[in-house]
Amino acid sequence: MLYHLLSGQSARRLCCLFVSGLLVLAPLTGCGEKAPDIPGNSNQPTSAPADGDSENNPTGSPADGDSENNPTGSPAEGDSENNPTSTPADGDSENNPTGSPADGDSENNPTGSPADDNQKEEESMFKDMLDYKVIKKREDNCGTVEKISYQTKDYYGDQSEITKYAYIYLPYGYSEETKYNVLYLMHGIGGSEREWGMTGDDSKIKKIMDNLIYSGEIEPFIVVTPNGRSSSDFANTNADYNSFYSFGQELRGDLIPFIESNYSVGTERENRAMAGLSMGGMQTINIGMCECLDLFSWFGAFSAAPTSYPASQVAEKLAQFPDLDIKYYYAICGTEDGVAYSSAKNSVRGLTAVTDKLSDENFYWHELPGAHDFDIWYLGFYNFARVVFQNR
Repeated sequence: MLYHLLSGQSARRLCCLFVSGLLVLAPLTGCGEKAPDIPGNSNQPTSAPADGDSENNPTGSPADGDSENNPTGSPAEGDSENNPTSTPADGDSENNPTGSPADGDSENNPTGSPADDNQKEEESMFKDMLDYKVIKKREDNCGTVEKISYQTKDYYGDQSEITKYAYIYLPYGYSEETKYNVLYLMHGIGGSEREWGMTGDDSKIKKIMDNLIYSGEIEPFIVVTPNGRSSSDFANTNADYNSFYSFGQELRGDLIPFIESNYSVGTERENRAMAGLSMGGMQTINIGMCECLDLFSWFGAFSAAPTSYPASQVAEKLAQFPDLDIKYYYAICGTEDGVAYSSAKNSVRGLTAVTDKLSDENFYWHELPGAHDFDIWYLGFYNFARVVFQNR
C-alpha cells in the first residue's frame, strides 16, 4: 500500500532503508543464524563439559577421582574422603570403618586380624575391671567354705608343734570321685587367713568362683587361704615379718600333705598353683616359684612386696630347676601403688630375657591405674582364676 502512495524512486529508497534495518536488528532479536558450538565454552552450562570439568556441571561425570563437587560420583579407587560408601584401597579404613583393612590394621576395625594374635589374646583375657555380674551372690549352684585346722611347726622359732588354721573353698558339686586342682592364696603383711574374706557365703572370692564355674569359664578347683606366718605367734598381725620367709617349709611339710590327705585333689605340680597379695605376692615369687618349683607350676603375684626378688635373681633361682617348666605366671600392680609398684615391676622387668622358662606365651605383666588395695587384688584374683589350670 505504501508502495502505491509513493513514487517509484521514493518507494525503492524506503524499501532499501527497511531491509537495512532488519539486517542490523537480526543479531539482537535471535533471528539471525545460530552461532556455532564452541567446545569447552563455559557459558553453556547445559552442554557436556570436558572430562573432569565439574565446576559448572555438578551432575556431570567428573574425571576419575574428582569428587569435590560431585559427592555421588565415582571417585578414583581409594579416595573416600567425600564418598564414605565407596570402596577404598586395601588398608585404608580411616573413613571406611566397615571396609577391608590391610592385614594387621585393626585400629579402626576391631574385628580384624591383628598382626600379633597372641598379644591381642592376652589383652582380651585380662580385664582392667571386675564385671559386676561376677561378684553377684548366687542363689543356686554355690560352693562352700570351710574352716580347717592342721598340725605344723614353729619353723621360724624353736620348731615346736603348733596348730594353725586356714579356710578352704570347695566348688559346687564337690565329689570324692573327682581329682581337683588347688590354688593356695596368700595374704599380706598385716593380714591373716581371713584377709581375703573367704570365711563364708558373702565372700567375694567365693562369689567370683561360683560365677566363673557356673558360666563355664573355668573348671572347678579348690582355693585354700592359709596364714603365711610360720611361727607360734602367727595370730599376731604385728609379729616379726621374717616368719613369712619360712613358710616354704610349712607348705612342703605340713599344709600340702594335709590337703592331699583330706580332700580329693591332684598330687602333681601341674595340679597346684600359688598366688598372693603384697607380702603374699612376695611369697609366691620367692618361695613358690624360686624355692618350690617342684611343687607348683602356676603363679600369680598381685602388688608383690618390696622384698620380692628382682628379675635377675628370679632367673638365677629358676636355673636350679633345669627340668621343670612354668605353666603360667601372671603379675599385676597399680601404677599409683606407692608401696609395691617399684618392687613389683623390678621383679618382672626383662624377666623373659634372662630365663628361658618364661616368654610371652606363659607370662603377662599387667599394670594399670590403681593403688595398694583390694581393687587391684580382687581384679588380680579374677584374672588369674581365668587362666590358672587352663590348657593353653
